[in-house]
Amino acid sequence: MDYHRLRWASRRGMLELDLILEPFLENVYPTLTEEEQVLYQHLLESEDQDLFNWFLNKTVPKDESTARIVKVILKHTGMQ
Repeated sequence: MDYHRLRWASRRGMLELDLILEPFLENVYPTLTEEEQVLYQHLLESEDQDLFNWFLNKTVPKDESTARIVKVILKHTGMQ
């Protein structure tokens, strides 16, 4: 996925998610491994409410790969 599509996909319907995902994309995504970048791209296919719950540690993704990238995002945003 090209960067412009990623940027568009990182903009969500909830301001809270935008405040997490957009800075992550700008500052951390370029430093991720190729595998982690793919995990981030797949994460963007998730529903906003799921993302919101994961980032607030209300629930944990059932899929191990999704849980892994959520942890990476939380670590880099200082929310973990």
